[in-house]
Amino acid sequence: MPSANGTANDSDDIPREPLNRDRVLHAAVALADREGIAAVTMRKVGEALGVEAMSLYNHVANKTDLFDGMVDLVFSEIDMPTGEDWAEAMRRRAHSCRLALARHRWAAALMNHRQEPGPATLRHHDAVLGCLRAGGFSPAMAAHAFALIDSYIYGFAIQEATLPFETGEEAAAFAERIMDGFPEDEYPHLAELTREHVLRPGYDFSQEFEFGLELILDGLERSSTH
Repeated sequence: MPSANGTANDSDDIPREPLNRDRVLHAAVALADREGIAAVTMRKVGEALGVEAMSLYNHVANKTDLFDGMVDLVFSEIDMPTGEDWAEAMRRRAHSCRLALARHRWAAALMNHRQEPGPATLRHHDAVLGCLRAGGFSPAMAAHAFALIDSYIYGFAIQEATLPFETGEEAAAFAERIMDGFPEDEYPHLAELTREHVLRPGYDFSQEFEFGLELILDGLERSSTH
């Protein structure tokens, strides 16, 4: 269409990218990352894509289907365990999962509630079980290990996402502010933890993840040999 000065409008010459399920899911994930999962509605996803909400139903059946697809996208970002050393494979996979959940802080609470897991989710779960079985775990022990590792990862991710601080410096300031309001002798163990651990140079709460993960992997190693 010509513009007011008689020339063609450049934006009219750019074809709009066709709407499809992948675009809908990526837009919903981006919205959840920015504003939280409660903000994800068909109307707001449609607005982000520049279309009416009803257009989305050609690609997702309903909001449940939308959430299923969003979770599947997050699973597609997590490294699947590979290699002959099951513990190292689980370690890499755990760190990759934690990073994905840090990028998408809404996802941990949804991952184990999906009734229609997508292909990326199923491939991921199958790879985890296959790695554990190849590492010598019985089917029952593989199930125990899978549940234990994921409970730890998801629980840590939820805890980390809801902490009132992010950096070690912010953690130290938060701890000092809390303890300044109470006599030290009234809460001696909290005072000791703050003084001897949180306020030490280089403190980073995220390092707790590695400590707990190694305890779990060591315990599984011992259990799998009996």
